[in-house]
Amino acid sequence: MERKMEENTIRDNETGSETGGEDALVGNVNKLMVGPPGYSGAPRKGHLVFDACFESGNLGRVDYISEFEFDLFIRPDTCNPRFRVWFNFSVENVCETQRVIFNVVNFSKTKSLYRDGMSPVVKSTSRPKWQRLPAKNVYYYRCPDHRRNYVMSFAFCFDREDDVYQFAYCYPYTYSRLQHYLSSLERRNLPYLQREQLGLSVQQRRLDLLTITNFDLPSPERGKKLVFLTSRVHPGESPASFICQGVIDFLVSQHPVAQILRDHVIFKVVPMLNPDGVYLGNYRCSLMGFDLNRHWQDPSPWAHPTLHAVKQLIVQMSQDPRVSLEFYIDVHAHSTMLNGFMYGNVFEDEERVQRQAVFPRLLCQNAPDFSFSNTSFNRDVVKAGTGRRFLGGLLDDTSYCYTLEVSFYSYMTAGSTAPVPYTEETYMKLGRNVARTFLDYYKLNNLIRDNRPTHIQSSEVKSQTDDSNGKDDGVGRDAADREMEKCQGVRH
Repeated sequence: MERKMEENTIRDNETGSETGGEDALVGNVNKLMVGPPGYSGAPRKGHLVFDACFESGNLGRVDYISEFEFDLFIRPDTCNPRFRVWFNFSVENVCETQRVIFNVVNFSKTKSLYRDGMSPVVKSTSRPKWQRLPAKNVYYYRCPDHRRNYVMSFAFCFDREDDVYQFAYCYPYTYSRLQHYLSSLERRNLPYLQREQLGLSVQQRRLDLLTITNFDLPSPERGKKLVFLTSRVHPGESPASFICQGVIDFLVSQHPVAQILRDHVIFKVVPMLNPDGVYLGNYRCSLMGFDLNRHWQDPSPWAHPTLHAVKQLIVQMSQDPRVSLEFYIDVHAHSTMLNGFMYGNVFEDEERVQRQAVFPRLLCQNAPDFSFSNTSFNRDVVKAGTGRRFLGGLLDDTSYCYTLEVSFYSYMTAGSTAPVPYTEETYMKLGRNVARTFLDYYKLNNLIRDNRPTHIQSSEVKSQTDDSNGKDDGVGRDAADREMEKCQGVRH
């Protein structure tokens, strides 16, 4: 109980969360018809039916304002009323050409990328690919009708009567999608990929661990470095899963860079640290209302079982003299900043501080959407329970621990004059660039000799030059990625 009270009283400046508002909202709307007040007959066409009772769904309440306007209330995270950001719901029973305004009225944050042009994403039965709404149809403002809370309103015109429309805060990446993806990887029987169940969540969902390396080459005690990557400790930060998949896709590919990395490095990846929170449609918390990224110091095996299992594994590896655990990277998404960037730790040893900055600097060269100027190193008290901070204190001074953040919305490149909205593909491209950067890092440290074919090295240099001159589309396809696709024979 004491731990739960602490969870509800400590304020985190990064989350910007505030208690209040619609604490009583419990559960998602379930095929809820919202018609005019007093109407009791069968739903007519145009009486919208809202639903969020599906995986990663979130919508707690709908108020009818007029036939053209509806107030929407985000359901708070389970067992924790502080966090109300993620939404994901469907609308059906529409009329063709029906125009509506949806007002999302109970965000727990005031700062938001909606101020900078971000918009929700939408798909429909006949158009199943997610796309962002036009920014000109989205408004973010203090609303006098809602105690001057911030409201995000968006206008939408339904155009097909038989379609079911789905709206979300950002591109969803569900627990089931991850399981399908990992199962498809397993079916390929790759000799350098191992999938295992590291543990189970409170609701008995899988905690998956992937190990990617050339198992036929020398074991860790004979020189291999180890990189550990985790994702989705905060369930509403879905871009993190696309980045994580991009990392995995690259590392298991036949790209020459990936082959060299597998020969010299062991990669361990936990793609979804908080599977219950993801499944339930929470923004930041687990089933029991815990922000798992504040409990690394003393995770409970019954309240935080996934975190407990990952911490146990990392501590065990850190105490094994045969294992050289060099990197820990925890992947997140950020709701108020643009681009990709990193958080690192602060140390007394100036040389260690400088060495810690090397990987972000190299990533900045590989990924035009990654911002070194947004990257920062801190020791905030409130972050003491995060993976980056805890493991930064636990591991030896040859290890580097980072939080990798990416914007929920967009990026600016050196040559761009306006923000470019991220897509699922460009999030994955950032993940591929993260993976590729390990080769540059280990080349710099003389662990790996660059014996890639010359034409691939030169094509990568050219693509980076094109990026810096603004000739590339920022994080679109470059020569090395096309080479990767040729090697794999698949489209990314």
